[in-house]
This record gives sequence, structure tokens and C-alpha cells, in this order.
Amino acid sequence: MRGLHLPLTQTQKVRLQRALEKLEALSTKANSNASVTIADTIPVNYEDGFLKGHGTTELNGEVVATVCGVVERVNKLVYVRTLRARYKPEVGDIIVGRVIEVAPKRWRLDINYSQDAVLMLSSINLPDGIQRRRTAEDELNMRSIFEENDVICAEVRGFQHDGLHLQARSQKYGKLQRGQLLSIPSYLVKRRKQHWHHLDEYGIDLILGCNGFVWVGEHVETKDEMLVDQADKPDSQTSKTNDHSTSLEGQEQTYTPLETRQNICRIANAIRVLSMLGFVVTIEVVMEVVNLGVSQNMDTHEMLGSEFCVLVAEREAERRSQKKNRG
Repeated sequence: MRGLHLPLTQTQKVRLQRALEKLEALSTKANSNASVTIADTIPVNYEDGFLKGHGTTELNGEVVATVCGVVERVNKLVYVRTLRARYKPEVGDIIVGRVIEVAPKRWRLDINYSQDAVLMLSSINLPDGIQRRRTAEDELNMRSIFEENDVICAEVRGFQHDGLHLQARSQKYGKLQRGQLLSIPSYLVKRRKQHWHHLDEYGIDLILGCNGFVWVGEHVETKDEMLVDQADKPDSQTSKTNDHSTSLEGQEQTYTPLETRQNICRIANAIRVLSMLGFVVTIEVVMEVVNLGVSQNMDTHEMLGSEFCVLVAEREAERRSQKKNRG
């Protein structure tokens, strides 16, 4: 919440302060035994032996924390998991990135990491859908697949000698179009089993990238459109006579309805509000914020105003309080 700068009235300041104090009290009670700040002592069992991990050091015979965070223990390893940190890739992470360079047999992507990621030509599904060796012709046609500034969804494959490698060998991966790319702190997106979300009610696809890049766009069916086009493709003579009608159909397919665009903006603004307040972004919380805006009859642009941010903070404090009482 350090980046929260809103023109608040005196009443809104008081309401927001109360909500934040309530949230802080709830989080402090929940993590009082595990959370540490710099120079706090970490209790360990010296008899069984232990290993000092990241965020710890030994001082005057005691293990103390060198960063703020939560103490984690894995067998004999003791380390501190920082609450606010830069993105650290792990194998299997679902990420959203932007192409910054088309290089020989590979694309380089910005994924909000300390170095660029590499997506090899051999690590994607080709447009024809056929599993085969990549040829020189495929390498010449790389820009027809992905080009600079394209937004791509991919999966972290692992680290190799030349950097972080990605893969996009499934139909759900690939180029993202007709939507908005948001950048939020990566620590606000927790690793879960599901990072793709199809909001059927709004006709929206939401991808919460582990790297802090979030995609909100029009829903796209996960099927290989190239194969469908080839199966339905007429003879060459017929295709020439139908060029004009095909181009018109293509224009209709690239058109996004006004209602869908409004839904994209509404969901994107809900994520921006959560990011400004420093709340963890999950599909459940995002939909609560969207429904709150609808119930308050707020226009899309009003969701970024001071009053709505205060309402979201109050609603989140109430939700966590009810969850704690039920537990």
C-alpha cells in the first residue's frame, strides 16, 4: 500500500485508516508466530542440527533474520520467505510476456524478471499443427508466428546455459489478442493450480501470470483455428473468387463487441484497485470487486476513484473478519 496516492477527503481518510488497521490486526494475529523483521531471533533446535537458508544469519550464537518475512522450515533448512520480492521463476510457472526481439531460432521475451526469457522455435506448436522437425523455411517465417510487441502466454521450462527457457506446446498457450495487459507486483499473484479463468458471464479470459503480468481479454476457444481453416479450405480457383468475402469475414472476426470491451475495462480496473491497495489478486477477490462496482451502479472509470477504493478496503476487512470468525 506504499504506492497508494489518492485525493481523499477527511471522512474517506478516516474510513480507509480504520479498514487498514483492521486488516493489519487480522494479519498480525494470523502470522504472529511465523512473521519476523530484520534482526529478530529465529528459534531453532540446536541438538538436531539445522541449515541456515536465505534471509538468515548467525549472530552471537543465535540465528537472526536479515529480511522481513515469514519463517519457513523444510526438514533441517530454516529460511525466511520475503513478503515483497521480485519475481523468481520456478519450473511450471504460467507467465505472460511481451516479445522484444526475434532472434535466430528463438524469441526473446520481457517477463518482468531480471533477465529476458527465451522461447525456442522448437518449443512451440507450429501453425499447421503437425509435429515435425523445424526447417529453414520455418525459421524464415518466425515473424508470421510472433513478432515484436506481441503478448504471449507460456510456461517456464527451466534454466539453461543461455538463460531462462519457456515453452508453449499446448493450444492454451500462444499469442494473446483483443485485451489489456496489466503489470502488478508479482508477490500479489500466488501460485495456484489454475491460472487461466474463463468468465463465461462476461465472455472474458483472465490469465494471472505468476510474473505479475495479467491478461484480460476476449474469450477465445482453445482450438487450432489453422487446422479448421485448412479443413474447410476450398480449391485454389474457388478461393480466388471468394477473396473479398473472406476478407469481410476476417474483419467481422476481429471485431470485439462494445459490451465485451466494457467488461474487459471493468475487470482490469478491479485488478488495478486491488494492486493499489496491496491486496492479493485472486479470481474470487477480483469478482467480488467487480460485483461491488455493479451493485454501487458505478461506471467503469469511477472504479479508479477514491470512494470506490475505500469501499473495497472496507469490504475486504469485513470479508477477512467473517472468514476468521467462521474458522
